[in-house]
Order: sequence, then C-alpha cells, then structure tokens
Amino acid sequence: MIVQDIINQLEELAPLAYAEEFDNVGLLVGDNNAKVTGVLITLDTLPEVVDEAIAEDCNLIISFHPIIFKGLKSITGNSYVERVVQKAIKNDIAIFAIHTALDNAYEGVNAELCNRLELKNKSILIPQSGTIKKLTTFVPKLDIEAVQKALFEAGGGAIGNYEKCSFSSEGIGTFKGNEMSNPVIGKPHELKQLGEIKLDIVFAKHLESNILNNLFQTHPYEEVAYEISTLENNNQHVGMGMIGTLETPMEENAFLEHVKEKMKSSVIRHSKLLNKNIKKVAVLGGSGSFAITAAKAAAADAFVTSDLKYHDFFAAENQILLMDIGHYESEQYTKNLLATYLTKKIPNFAVLLSKINTNPVKYK
Repeated sequence: MIVQDIINQLEELAPLAYAEEFDNVGLLVGDNNAKVTGVLITLDTLPEVVDEAIAEDCNLIISFHPIIFKGLKSITGNSYVERVVQKAIKNDIAIFAIHTALDNAYEGVNAELCNRLELKNKSILIPQSGTIKKLTTFVPKLDIEAVQKALFEAGGGAIGNYEKCSFSSEGIGTFKGNEMSNPVIGKPHELKQLGEIKLDIVFAKHLESNILNNLFQTHPYEEVAYEISTLENNNQHVGMGMIGTLETPMEENAFLEHVKEKMKSSVIRHSKLLNKNIKKVAVLGGSGSFAITAAKAAAADAFVTSDLKYHDFFAAENQILLMDIGHYESEQYTKNLLATYLTKKIPNFAVLLSKINTNPVKYK
C-alpha cells in the first residue's frame, strides 16, 4: 500500500476536482509513491500531531484542513506551519489535505452533520456549478454499442438520480486520409462515406480522463472526433451545505439543547428566537455566513453553522434561527467520518484517529 493508493480511495469519496478554487488540497508534503506504514487522521496538522504520528509509526497524516494554505517563502521554523513541514520532511511523513473537496462531497462533512443531528431526507443546499459535462462523438453504427458500454463503465451517463443517460442520432460521416494516414475503413486519399451515430453522453467532470481513455480504447477510428462541453444543470450530489428534516418538529429551545448535546457545544450563539417549531434544518460545517441567503430561500427553520459575525445575525430577518456552534465543533466529526470510510475500504490496514484536540478556541 503506497500513499497514492490511499489518495485514490479518498478521491472516491471526495474527488479533489470539486474543491473550491481558493483551497489547497491534495498531497502537501511527501512522496505519493512511498510505502505507507500507518495512517493518522486529524482535523488540523499541528507539531504535536506530527509527534503523535511518529510515536504511532504512521507516515501518512490525513488532515481535513491544509497545513499549507498560502505559499511559503521560507521554511525556517519561525511559525507552527513551518515547524510542521520541517518535522514532517525530516521524519518522512506525508501530509494530505482534503478540506473543501469533502465539504462539497455528498457523503462528506455536511452529511455527517445531518447524521449527528438526526436529520432525514438530506439534499445539497448550494449545488456546485460546472460539475456536469457532456461528451459528443461520432461512431460507426457497428461499433456504437461497444463504445457506449465502455463510456458507461467509465462512469458516464449519470446525472442526478439517473444512470446510463445518452442520446444518439444517425447521420453520414465523410473522411479522406492523406498519405500518412492508416484508416480502419478505406485507403489513404480515398473519400469515404459511412453511416455514423452521433453520441452524446453526460459525465461528472472528475471522470473526464477515464471517459476519454475508454473512448480512445474502444473507438475504431485512427483519429477520434469529439468535443466536451459543460452543462448548466445543477449537480444534486456536489455542493456546499445540506438541508434535511427532523422526524419530529422541536420547539426552538429544545432544538438548541439537541444541537448542544449532539455536537458537544458548550456555547451556541444564535439569532432571536421566533416562537415556532423547528422542522427543516440547513447545515454547513465551518464558516457558513455566505449560505444564509440560501438557507432562507430553502425555507429552513434553522441554520446550523459557525463563524457568524455580529451583522450576520441581522440577516435572519425574523425568518430563520441562525446558530453558530463553533468552527471546530461543526467539523469535529470529520475525522471520524474519514476513519470509518477508510477502515471499510482497507480493513486490514492501520487507520488511527488522532487523540489530540486541535481546537484553538477556549471557553471559560
């Protein structure tokens, strides 16, 4: 088992292609071909977490937050970030960060929040745009089934709750190769007309290389004509935040206590109580003020998130109960999610949860 094998498993859960543009995800320190002795999962990579990895003989740290977020101009040990990088390199420890790729994953951070809060019927709150693409290609009639099957096997044809989605239309293709060509049908300098099928098939953008690889392997032509375009459809399985429903509505104070208990929050900052029951709940792990409008548009009764500023609470506008449970508290179970996932994927491999509480915020 090498580092890249672990990364490949994680990308099945949360493809890095869906991380936000501002983020810095992926392998930040180390060699992706290094043999893995053990995996340590943490929310943040601090110097003491690296010490823990050394003590546990784990040479791969999977961190939710990236330890390197902005470019480092020097590595002299003057900051905790530099000390982490120094110590990791010195001890041949790789560090992989997943952050907003997991935020945007359908079974990621916000799904875990929904599960902890016992919310049902979950759906994405803010679908990510530009994540669904379409391949258009032209295939001889006799080969259409083989090509179509190969594209489906690569993950093509899936959109929302449907799979094997495609569209075919018939036409006549023409081609004439030059002296350097080696056509499957006909000869160089010979104009050919052939019955072809125009095939359109949708696919998730992170599958593009697999889609093209299967296309080129099964398409009979020496030169394959194709184009890829981006669709405007919302992706129901990729995006920020989630919304779900409580099985039984709760009075506001009861819901506040429910969240405190389930999320182990000692303090919850919230907007004005509205004297109504809570049934529909929006969640967004981490800093979620940007999603207040979306939560209100979805007719959520409450929005559970963190890092709300003073003026953000005015945005409730007597429509929704805004709840700031703390940044760490909203994401703390992310490492449990990752550990459970990897343990199921590779049950005979050492996957450990860091025992270090990395929350920098203290309460008195």
